[in-house]
Amino acid sequence: MTPLRPRRPRHEEHLLITIADQPDLRRFEARDEGTLVGFADYIRTDELIVFTHTEVDTAWEGHGVGSRLAEIGIRTAEHNHLRVLAICTFIASWMARHPEFAHLEYRSTSAVTD
Repeated sequence: MTPLRPRRPRHEEHLLITIADQPDLRRFEARDEGTLVGFADYIRTDELIVFTHTEVDTAWEGHGVGSRLAEIGIRTAEHNHLRVLAICTFIASWMARHPEFAHLEYRSTSAVTD
């Protein structure tokens, strides 16, 4: 069976992207009518969510899929009273552009002494 190629995205106003948390896979997934078009991997503890990697299919780049993954992931963290550590550079840059979520950013409070 030949694998299906991802469809080219339609104009943004017609995108029907759904974002869902897949805790068993430890990631948020972006899908268009069931087809996976992007994901944001994470590690979660009782107090923290660490975003490690975000990837969007090249056919969908520039259509806001990564930003939707970031926003839903961050809002989910806020809803669950979790701090956010963004190892993923995409998520980190998204948070930097959205200071309304700065209160969620995890920062170490321990100091290293010699």
